[in-house]
Amino acid sequence: MVACAVLSFASQKKEKTAPGLFVQDKGKFTIKLAGQTVGHEDFDIAPAEGGWLAKGSSDIKPPQGAPSKVTGSLTLQANGFPISYEWAAQSDKTNGAHIIFANGVARITLETQGAHACTSEEIRDPNRKQPCFFQQDVSFNNPLIVVLDNNLYYQYAVLARIYDWSKGGEQTFSVLIPQDLTPGTVRVVATGSANADGKTYEGLKVNSSDLEILLLLDNSHRLIRLEVPEAKVSVIRE
Repeated sequence: MVACAVLSFASQKKEKTAPGLFVQDKGKFTIKLAGQTVGHEDFDIAPAEGGWLAKGSSDIKPPQGAPSKVTGSLTLQANGFPISYEWAAQSDKTNGAHIIFANGVARITLETQGAHACTSEEIRDPNRKQPCFFQQDVSFNNPLIVVLDNNLYYQYAVLARIYDWSKGGEQTFSVLIPQDLTPGTVRVVATGSANADGKTYEGLKVNSSDLEILLLLDNSHRLIRLEVPEAKVSVIRE
């Protein structure tokens, strides 16, 4: 895989990586639903030539429904601007996409296992039965686009780095949820000290149009815990 080759090459040449917002981080999250463990995510955020590569892989086994595996690889400039993103989801079928970001536009090529290139008629037909792949452009008002994909929680660790801690206050970011092909915005605000399991963390609250997410970070702003109270989801670093 190209991404792996880039990461391997970067690990030998860290002195050439541009300074920026990120620090190297690697770990594993336990994903819980209503207190029950339903999955794990391995992630790695590391220098790549001139920028950073943040990637993760989640294995989800819900109490009901089929198990799935999701992988995502996000290439970033040192200032947090996205360059490219690839994801793949495996359950009964394998789906995926490759996204290129440029000048506030996300160009998405969506692929489905066994798919052919969509005809114009198939693209317009919401009830099409045969899988096909197509390209779609999603435009944003700001080239600083945050990727927050489904079941890939390491991307909130990236968001915690992009947030301007020196400025503080509420900050709004353009967001893309690639698996849903959904653009939107989130409001992010530092909440000060927060306690969990007898430990004190730095809190960061993320609000979308329908969810509130609390990030708990250590004093170097590494993501330690994520809570989605309404969905009863907890993501805890091992």
